[in-house]
Amino acid sequence: MINYDWIVIGGGFTGSALAYELSQQKFKVLLLEKDTIADNATRYSYGGLAYWSGTDELTRQLCQEGIELHRNLTEELEGNTEFRELDLVLTIDREDDPKTIAQNYSQFAIEPELLDVRQACQLEPLLNTSAIAGALKLPHGHIHPQKTNDAYQQAFQRCGGEIIFEEVIDFLKEGETIKGVKTNKNSYYAANTVVCAGGLTRSLLLETGNSIPNYFTHAQAILTSPVDIRLRTLIMPAVQQRFGIETEINNWDTESSQPLTSIIDAGAIQFLDGSFCLGQISAILPNPRTKLAEKAGEKLIRQEIAKILPSLAEIPGTCHHCLVAFNPHHIALVGKLNNMSGIYLFSGFTSTLVFAPPLARRFANWIAKGEDSIIDRLSPVN
Repeated sequence: MINYDWIVIGGGFTGSALAYELSQQKFKVLLLEKDTIADNATRYSYGGLAYWSGTDELTRQLCQEGIELHRNLTEELEGNTEFRELDLVLTIDREDDPKTIAQNYSQFAIEPELLDVRQACQLEPLLNTSAIAGALKLPHGHIHPQKTNDAYQQAFQRCGGEIIFEEVIDFLKEGETIKGVKTNKNSYYAANTVVCAGGLTRSLLLETGNSIPNYFTHAQAILTSPVDIRLRTLIMPAVQQRFGIETEINNWDTESSQPLTSIIDAGAIQFLDGSFCLGQISAILPNPRTKLAEKAGEKLIRQEIAKILPSLAEIPGTCHHCLVAFNPHHIALVGKLNNMSGIYLFSGFTSTLVFAPPLARRFANWIAKGEDSIIDRLSPVN
């Protein structure tokens, strides 16, 4: 029987980054992932790095640490993350007042540049001039999220880490201590287990008696094959409804298969190979196992994209569904759980691609050296 120092549950972006950082501290680490072919929020992400979005000392520091880490990550991991600097264009609806919308962004570390319709369409010629009242322009970083995830995993394995593709279904308990996990095929033992399972984190932790405010939306987006059309920027709406519905978590533990709330924030990004991610629908639905109707989702996304970026609306592609974890109180939930030893949480990020890499590094250093003021502030039991 192999005993590990750490078991990391979840091979998406958070779990892969954390497994790598723990292996850098010379821990013996097992990364468990349920899917041999990625089918999660990492794969269906736009890949944007909102390093401008810090609103206080903590988030501004992590944004700065995150973007500096990303700028050097390809070299460090010896795998191309496709990092680049890219303009973010936040479109303003025709019915909204541009100056009022711009004022809503005044608290961020970098304030946006307000563009009129002509300026916005000069910057991004694919925009529909009749659909917007203007736009906000912000400096933005961008990566290919799945290639970055793969680079983390490959670097982790070069450090001696082990990846096994099995689904965790329960924890191995001895009194008030977690001794490892049980998968759909085997049992694995470790001194410590950390849950990085995205939208499945909540249901997993309920097995330990922990009801953590780590929730999720059901998201839908369209991935396309490479095409010749060229999008110069990352497009998203200036008023994003997703952040509003994430506060609507009443009756969360019901088993309803009907969405409590569903919205769409029309946006688009083109990766370096010419493929697109178009999206996205976000739905509040407490049952993580529910599957949303893909044809209906694709139709709605294409209808909304047609309004803002009409030349992209009919690009052939496939609609996908995933869970996107969030928590309504903190930028992340990181640290020990309160009622059992040997188990930790690393989930519920507000800006996963920016915050997870520096927090994974800080978490590993915290474990190795026993102190980190930022990790202490993100404890799920505070």
